[in-house]
Amino acid sequence: MNEVHPSLLKRKIIHFDMDAFYASIEVRDDPNLLGRPVVVGGLPNSRAVVCTANYEARKYGIHSAMPCSQAFRLCPEAVFIKPNFEKYMAASLQMREIFKKYTPLIEPLSLDEAYLDVTNNEKGLYAVKIAKLIQDEIYEVSGLTGSAGVAPNKLLAKIASDMNKPKGLTVVVPEKAIIFMAELPLRKIHGVGPVTEKKLLSEGLQKCNDVWPYSFDELKIKLGNRAQWLYDSSRGIDERPVETSRIRKSLGQEETFVADLLSVDELKLKLIDLSHQVSESLKERNLKGRTLTLKIKYADFTQITRRKTFIESINDESLLSQQAMELLIGTEAGIRKIRLLGLSVSNFI
Repeated sequence: MNEVHPSLLKRKIIHFDMDAFYASIEVRDDPNLLGRPVVVGGLPNSRAVVCTANYEARKYGIHSAMPCSQAFRLCPEAVFIKPNFEKYMAASLQMREIFKKYTPLIEPLSLDEAYLDVTNNEKGLYAVKIAKLIQDEIYEVSGLTGSAGVAPNKLLAKIASDMNKPKGLTVVVPEKAIIFMAELPLRKIHGVGPVTEKKLLSEGLQKCNDVWPYSFDELKIKLGNRAQWLYDSSRGIDERPVETSRIRKSLGQEETFVADLLSVDELKLKLIDLSHQVSESLKERNLKGRTLTLKIKYADFTQITRRKTFIESINDESLLSQQAMELLIGTEAGIRKIRLLGLSVSNFI
């Protein structure tokens, strides 16, 4: 396990991730919030979920995607703020302009994070130096902080950027990649969610080095088509390039209701509205897709999806609406209360 995999010698990647981005902007713009727990997402008596929380709020167990009502129960003294995406977008654009000074190879993941390939960068600098310069300049321009992971690939860089937040800078050199991964919990690998983690734990796989004794064929028996991915990821191997132009795979809309809905007629009206929004978005982008997906979250937060794939690609509002209602029939709508409906189209031509 001491040999350096050839792919680890190809690239120098930075994963840059802003620290509690939305909340940090709100604190920057209102000094009265300094030192107080801040939650961005909605009011505590609403059906909104947490977009982000600052580090003071996270001490109470508050995290992204948590219902704001639950966040309030954990920390009643927290300040709850509705998101201002126009303001967040402006800060994001400032950040990306700084990235462009060092490399054109930028893969944005969201408003507040991105991969940068600085192998052959504009200024001929070491990757660690670039990461530090970016941190300093972002703070100088916006008053905001970010954390960076510097590594030979995207997998390692993303894990590294989360190691020393806030204002962290973590470096993984190729020769130390296998050591870095050895004791790392598998759940730290991007793509290992709660369901996958449960499956891995059932197989006795908790840390990365728990995977190493198994051959690929043995992992294949245990994990099926995810065996190759885990075999490589547990060793810090990732050959994905930084993609400057990401292909959209789906387009959709969803709505969380103010009150849970039981009436099928009301749900159908919501689907008509969602179909209109999705159709308009598809037509604006000159897109048609063959797969329609209905997403439902019940009142107890159980989530299901129903999908249908067509021979011809579609973006017509009436057809989307009609097919969405047929998918609705295959759910417990009218029997169980529903808090969220979502509709998306994928499988584009």
